[in-house]
Amino acid sequence: MSSRPLPETVWHSPSGEIVSCVEKLKVLSENLEEIQQLCQDALEDALLMGCDERQFKQVLGNLVQQLKNPYGDKAR
Repeated sequence: MSSRPLPETVWHSPSGEIVSCVEKLKVLSENLEEIQQLCQDALEDALLMGCDERQFKQVLGNLVQQLKNPYGDKAR
């Protein structure tokens, strides 16, 4: 199954400035496409093993909420 295209996102810095560097935007887009495909594959595996779709998506959401910023507020 093919994943839906990611919607265009206007990225902002912590100070609210728009991130406009083409290379940065390309990396962000590629990373999100990879994550989307990995999550899709994992969902399909879970469904084939008889897991509940809603529970799997909730677990993924919880996983995202637990991500830690190793740079604090200094990331640029």
